[in-house]
Amino acid sequence: MTSGASTPASMAGQHALVTGAGQGIGEAIARQLLARGARVTVLGRRSAPLQTLVEAHAQQCQAVQADVADAAQVQAAFAQAVGTFGDINILVNNAGQAASVPFMKMDLATWSHMLAVNLTGTMLCIQQVLAGMTARGAGRIVNVASTAGLKGYGYVSGYCAAKHGVIGLTRSLALELAHKGITVNAVCPGYTETEIVRESIERVVQKTGRTEEQAMAEFVKGNPQGRLVQPAEVADAVLWLCGAGASAITGQSIAVAGGEVM
Repeated sequence: MTSGASTPASMAGQHALVTGAGQGIGEAIARQLLARGARVTVLGRRSAPLQTLVEAHAQQCQAVQADVADAAQVQAAFAQAVGTFGDINILVNNAGQAASVPFMKMDLATWSHMLAVNLTGTMLCIQQVLAGMTARGAGRIVNVASTAGLKGYGYVSGYCAAKHGVIGLTRSLALELAHKGITVNAVCPGYTETEIVRESIERVVQKTGRTEEQAMAEFVKGNPQGRLVQPAEVADAVLWLCGAGASAITGQSIAVAGGEVM
């Protein structure tokens, strides 16, 4: 007699690299990949947040340090990852940052930083895996974008521009790689319970004098479910796109946002 529940497909033998894996969505994705048996390289700018995962999965997980906006650091980190765990089968581009500033007050440094971390970093990481994936005729690339890549939000124009760029990159690469056994997709979380959102709520409290509950209400009012998305919910969508069952899914941007974007 069966329970009717399906067993998650094993990813044993797969090497996945997740950027921005030290906390939040990236950490949740890495944990799910590890739970399914994949060898996982976690990449971040700071080594300390990555060590918890490495210590808990010593033979299955390694950490590499890099700023994804720095081409030389990215190249070195990916070479280190491949040297230890072999060719990368799955790339999850999760690293990103958001800056809130009215457009009229935004300087070139802030604009350039938003593009560098959120868009150029995604491009640099993809470049590191394409040769190997093409040679093997298989690969999964998932870009963690945002609902800010599907719609506009006030006061984060640099972030929105970069995330719209990630969606465009995803679609173009999906077409280029469709006959090579490589899928390229994006997941687009709405406001998610992560450090970035917690910091944003704190800024609203400090600048407006609102309570934390009032600030939170502003963040969740656009979500028809009336709540923040959980990192594990985003990770579930990413894991599906990485699996064999999603082999016909490419060039898509899947909103994980409680119905905010349809």
